[in-house]
Formats: sequence, C-alpha cells, structure tokens
Amino acid sequence: MLFVGIDVAKAKHDCCIIDSDGVIHTDSLRISNSKKGFETLYSSILSALGSKSIQNVKIGLESTGHYSTNITNYLYSKGFQVTILNPLATNLFRKAQTLRKTKTDKTDAKVIATMLFTDESKSYSPVSYQIQELKSLTRHRHRMISYRSRLKLSVTRLIDIIFPELPSLLWSIHQNSSYALLLELPTPNSICNCHLTKLTSLIRTASKGKYSKEKAIALKELATNSIGSSNRSTAFELQQTIRLIQSIQMEIDALDKQIKIVVDELDTPLITIPGIGYTLAAIILAEIGDVKRFSNPAKLLAFAGMDPSTYQSGTYNASKTPMVKRGSTYLRWAIMQASRLVAMRDKTFADYMAKKRSEGKHFNVARCHVGKKLIRVIYYLLKNNTAFVPQI
Repeated sequence: MLFVGIDVAKAKHDCCIIDSDGVIHTDSLRISNSKKGFETLYSSILSALGSKSIQNVKIGLESTGHYSTNITNYLYSKGFQVTILNPLATNLFRKAQTLRKTKTDKTDAKVIATMLFTDESKSYSPVSYQIQELKSLTRHRHRMISYRSRLKLSVTRLIDIIFPELPSLLWSIHQNSSYALLLELPTPNSICNCHLTKLTSLIRTASKGKYSKEKAIALKELATNSIGSSNRSTAFELQQTIRLIQSIQMEIDALDKQIKIVVDELDTPLITIPGIGYTLAAIILAEIGDVKRFSNPAKLLAFAGMDPSTYQSGTYNASKTPMVKRGSTYLRWAIMQASRLVAMRDKTFADYMAKKRSEGKHFNVARCHVGKKLIRVIYYLLKNNTAFVPQI
C-alpha cells in the first residue's frame, strides 16, 4: 500500500510517498500547480506502485479551500482514493511527533502521508454540480453582503457628520425613502432651501405614501436647527456610497434569483420546513454537500461546530462547556438563523424554545438547543428525501 501526502499551496505542491513498510520512496517531490505538475505526480506514483493496482494507493491532503480543488479533481479522475484531512488534526499530529518547533512544506507532506497509516477518514467523492454551484453562489453572496454592510457603516458615519439629527426622525437611515431623500438632498442646507411642496412629493413618493406633509415640515425644521456640516465633498461621498449600495443590492437580488433556480432543480425537502427559505436552504445544502458523508446526526452536528466541548480531569467533570465552533462557519450561521425563524413558525420548535427559556437559559443558548434539534431534523429529511410534516 502506498501513502501519498500532499501539502497544497497556491503555485506549487510538495509531495511525499511512503509505503506500508515505512519506506520513503520520495519526500522531496515538488510539483507546479499545472497540468504538467499533476502529470509528474501521477508518473511518480505509478513508478513507485510498480505492477500493483492504483487501488493500493491512498492520497491525503488538507482541506485548503479552492487551492486544492483542481488537484483533487485530477487525482479523482485518475481513479485514486483521495482523503481530505482537517488542518487542525494534521497540525496536532505534527506537534505530537517531535518537541522541536519545525514546520516546512516538506515536513507537512510527510506528516500527511504518515497520518494516512492510521487515519479512518472517508475518501473524497465529488458532489453534484448543483451543490458545487450553490457553494460558489452562496459564498459569493456572503462576500457581497459583507461589502454592502461596510458601505452601510460608511453611510451611518457620514450621516453623523452631515445630519446627525436625521435618524431620530426616520424609522431607518437605510430604508429606500431615506436613500431617495439623501440622493436628492444630501445636506441640511439643501433640505432647508427645498420648497415644501417638492420635499413633500419627494418623501411621499419614495415612502409609497407613508410620509406626508407633516413629515416634510418636521424634516425642514430639523434641518434648520441641525449642527451638521454641509460640506460639498462629504455630501458627494454620501451620494456615491448610497449609489454603490443600491447597485450592490441589485446584484444581490439577481444572485438570489440564480440561487432559487438551482435550489428548485435539487427539489430539496428543506424548503418544506417552515421558516427556511431559498437562501438558508441553499447555504445548508452547499455546506453539507452529500449527507451520506455523515453516518449519524451527531457527526453533522460536529461538522457545524455546534457540539459541546468536553473537559474531564481526575474526578472533575465539567457540566457547562461551550460549543466547539470548529466546523463550518457558514453552516453554523445558517442553522442559527433558521432556528430562530423555525421557532416562530412551527409549534413543536416554539414549545421547545419556550421549554429551554423556562429553564432559565439565555435566548441565544435556547436558540442553540433549537438549532441542534433542527440539525437532527434536517439530517433525517435529507437522508430519507422526505418532506417536513409538522407535529400536531
């Protein structure tokens, strides 16, 4: 049996080949992240394998995001058994091998190859193209939302400079009517100089009739007594930032439509859970991938990083321990969001939330318990491909 450890990087990969007798065939093979490099690795493995079948080869590499995607797909297409290892596990294994503080790409490749001797991780199997698309789309959506959030913080900062009294008059600075007002009249001076009829028409149209003449009068009075700075450059920055937010929002809306198309193609039972819409369902599906990777709900719970940590020493056994939080951050976020929404719409989950709250648990702690229950339900639905049925 051959064990191949690969330390993945952006431009190159370091490889180590060891057989089941502990004989090192090569521990200094460095290949480029290219087709030529992949073929060099393939030839080296075949050369070390001799006349044996490629079923006698076990290849391991760390989960390193997109850097490992191409080489993993290449090796899988050649028929090799590929195992994806947790970087935390390989790091702890490396530290356990020596007291010296030594870490190089060459030693990391050797550590990964050595780990394969005893590691029982399941081999890599590619998920459906829809799941791959969902992962790409949902990760992209996360980045877009983060960018939009930073822009909104900039708007809040600029309002504190230009018109600090405005938030007290409106429900939110970031509502469409507020943006429409600030795009047209970005400073207190421009609001003061605006004719009342025009101002009334502007805010009434932007708010779809919610704001009337009384709101316009209050707005002009507030602007007259404002301590804000009507600086021309700051006003331009505010208008440009608002236009960027609106542009980003248009792209997010288009992205959500694309996500909905892919989720509909999968025909997932997650949509039948009350409170879980297309976006949350897409994130959950993208992060879980093939649910058959998990033999039981507890392993899926651990993958989400929501299993409790354990601490025991001697006669002491900790009864209150925090969540591990070492799994998928995206999956954990989606489950926590979904748990709140499901508890609002399904009686069973609502009763469970109320029970945990009656035990004196903080809202977020109770929501974590609901999330754990929800993960078990999600595991069952995906495993059996069955729709959610509310319990009466």
